[in-house]
Amino acid sequence: MLARIGLQVSSRCTGLSLVFPKKKSSLLQILTAAHSCVFKKFRTMDSKKEPEESQDTISAGADSTTTAVPMEETKPSSSTEGSQTSSTEPGLLPGETVVREGKAAILFPSANEVFYNPVQEFNRDLTCAVITEFAREQLAQRGVRILIPGEKDRVVVRLSEEKNGTVDQETSEQPGNEKKKKEEGDKKEFITASVGERCEQGLRVLEGLAASGLRSVRFALEVPGLKSITANDYSAKAAALIARNAQHNNVSHILQASQRDASMVMYEARGRKERYDVIDLDPYGSPSPFLDAAVQAVSEGGLLCITCTDMAVMAGNSGETCYSKYGSVSIKSKYCHEMALRIILHSLDQRAAVYQRYIEPLLSVSVDFYIRVFVRVKTGQVVVKNAASKQALLYNCVGCGAFHLQRMGKKTSQGKHMKYSAATGPPVGPSCEHCGQRHQLGGPIWAEPIHDIAFVQKVLSAVSGNPTRFRTSKRIEGVLSMVTEELKDIPLYYVLDNLSSTVHCNTPSTLQFRSALLHAGYRVSLSHACKNAVKTNAPAEVLWDIIRCWEKSNPVKRERLSETSPAHRILSKEPILQACFEIREDANPQSRKRHLTRFQENPYANWGPKARAKAGGGICSELEDKRKQFQGKRKKPITDSSQLKSFPCKKFRRGTCSYGDKCCYSHELEQESNEEKMD
Repeated sequence: MLARIGLQVSSRCTGLSLVFPKKKSSLLQILTAAHSCVFKKFRTMDSKKEPEESQDTISAGADSTTTAVPMEETKPSSSTEGSQTSSTEPGLLPGETVVREGKAAILFPSANEVFYNPVQEFNRDLTCAVITEFAREQLAQRGVRILIPGEKDRVVVRLSEEKNGTVDQETSEQPGNEKKKKEEGDKKEFITASVGERCEQGLRVLEGLAASGLRSVRFALEVPGLKSITANDYSAKAAALIARNAQHNNVSHILQASQRDASMVMYEARGRKERYDVIDLDPYGSPSPFLDAAVQAVSEGGLLCITCTDMAVMAGNSGETCYSKYGSVSIKSKYCHEMALRIILHSLDQRAAVYQRYIEPLLSVSVDFYIRVFVRVKTGQVVVKNAASKQALLYNCVGCGAFHLQRMGKKTSQGKHMKYSAATGPPVGPSCEHCGQRHQLGGPIWAEPIHDIAFVQKVLSAVSGNPTRFRTSKRIEGVLSMVTEELKDIPLYYVLDNLSSTVHCNTPSTLQFRSALLHAGYRVSLSHACKNAVKTNAPAEVLWDIIRCWEKSNPVKRERLSETSPAHRILSKEPILQACFEIREDANPQSRKRHLTRFQENPYANWGPKARAKAGGGICSELEDKRKQFQGKRKKPITDSSQLKSFPCKKFRRGTCSYGDKCCYSHELEQESNEEKMD
């Protein structure tokens, strides 16, 4: 009955909107808003009668991809990415859709006016999980217990005051602890914080580049213990959309929209009382313009969440650009993804040290086409003196890929005091001792651990204990499991495929190579950043000895090797270490034994970074043409040289092509584009 009344009101309001002329836009907005409020009120009354059905509907899509569906009925998605079908729900503007992710339902324009990428749902899920555990730790010190739907209750027990102050601890709710809980409950009461509720003693969160506000809305609906959320964006359309989405999800009491420059918002919050407990920066491209303001605006012990999507710069394609943005030279190498993590950590620590602050990395991951770091920022003049000893220069051999780290500073303990001095080096000679090739110099990079294993374990246990909370729970569990298995004190890694391809021999299995290192007495682990990574404390000469031993049972045709090639020089030496390739039980990590989702397959075609949002919406036609032209160029190699004429000549673009008309690549495309620009 209530649903019928809502539909009648809907049809009447729609009829009125057709009668009024276009100049009555303000009156139409009032009618539309009233129409939406009436419909939401009736829908809420209906949902109270059948709460179990709505719970099942939400949990049913726990493992599905992000979809954009109408509010009134759910239709199957026709595309792999998730459909964005037009909805007839009241309050929507023409062309808008409803995008569902987590517990949020976001109004989203169909045009490319506000940026949104559904592939980064893993990023948003992981951020919600990390902030939840961070809030649990921070609020436990204030006597606040957070409640999460679907999770076993955790009780914050405030122990009696000791000489050095108060001590807080968390205990799981078990039958044996009931008496203790009652006794402690009588002595001290604690506050409970639930999702969607404002907590006066909670955390203040800032999302500097919010776009549609999806991430902030999810924080409000899924992370308990928050006092306020500021969702900021410089775009007027994005800020208006954030305000509408906050009202649409009934979180306006927690979430406030802001239309300002993100750096200015953070610079004005540098005072100790105005600082934010959590700052999340997920820009389109590089976050470097916002890092200086971010390290000042975060509170003492606060959390910084930074995303970098400019991986071409950080992975070594443009080392000079990387230095200008992050103060570090990137190198094109097999370990480039972990090096990118250490470059952003170096940049954060360097900028924080200017203000007598330092960082403590909690979690750093490289996934898909971006990297994501979660760091805690603290203040301490004494600890800041260790900043130089935490950074290192990198020497990378261009022939065999062997690398060496050189710390920027040196510290020695002298009783109660610490002496700081310049480091000595370099750790390598003019040429590589293994293959005779030259070295590249990169860095400086962060040389300390990039994870806090204790904190990661807490996030992992919370996600695995409540798998229906996130759609990407399986992947989060797999990635975090690999993170906990990594050797935290060993920077960077080798890639097994690259080691064997250097000497042109067959590749041993991962278990065989790991077993050989374990038999030799060294530690070894995998890396979440690369599937065939070998992270070990064994020096490079040990790795090449193992490869030499493997080559003896899988010989290569040495007569085909050039005398100056790295393969010839490496294989010409006899191995000092006699490797044993017998499989060991501890060579297979638990994440591999349990068949966890560690490296997912590509979800769909063109799933990578999306086009930048622009005012008029839509995607640039030139970008679409380039995608079609270069799509699948590796899978379908060009066999006919005449087909090369459809591709522009790179040397001609730089003005260095000396072939002229005889060049197999096209010069006309460049000339036409230049003429169009002049017109």
